[in-house]
Amino acid sequence: MRIFQPAAYAVPVSPNSIRADHPGFSFATYTDPPGQVWDDFRHDDVDEFVVVAEGRVEIEVGQVRQLCGPGDLVRIPAGARHSLRTTRDAGSVWHYGYGRFGAVP
Repeated sequence: MRIFQPAAYAVPVSPNSIRADHPGFSFATYTDPPGQVWDDFRHDDVDEFVVVAEGRVEIEVGQVRQLCGPGDLVRIPAGARHSLRTTRDAGSVWHYGYGRFGAVP
């Protein structure tokens, strides 16, 4: 499974497209201020996806870190430590959900 998928979605990002691509996943949206940090999370029993809709978010999964922008998809497998950091120059909007990659709804 490829964790970081740049430009996976056209901009502006359509929440309906994301939902269609992730059946069986929950779906929510965060709007973060500049510099917001979500540090050192781990979900042992579910996978997670993140799609950046606006702004820039530095996302770290395990030991790999990448600056992500609008349309970028990040697939975080269950048990992987991860952090998200919105850049300090502007806020961000990102969609996310929890479920199981490869599960049949």
